[in-house]
Amino acid sequence: MYVCICNSVTDKAIKTAVECGYDSYDRICQELDIASCCGRCEDHAREVISEELIDKQGVQVYQIPPSVAL
Repeated sequence: MYVCICNSVTDKAIKTAVECGYDSYDRICQELDIASCCGRCEDHAREVISEELIDKQGVQVYQIPPSVAL
């Protein structure tokens, strides 16, 4: 499924990045160019990354929503 339509990034590409050792939203965004246009995909991309990190590491990953982090 496409996560970032603007840059044609799929959930599979994000999962592959996590499997290859990318372990943060920022690193994956840089590598795959996610959320660099309209930004509408940011929440879904964060969700996919978090779920994949949980599966890979077997631990809970807590995220601070962007609106709270400011």
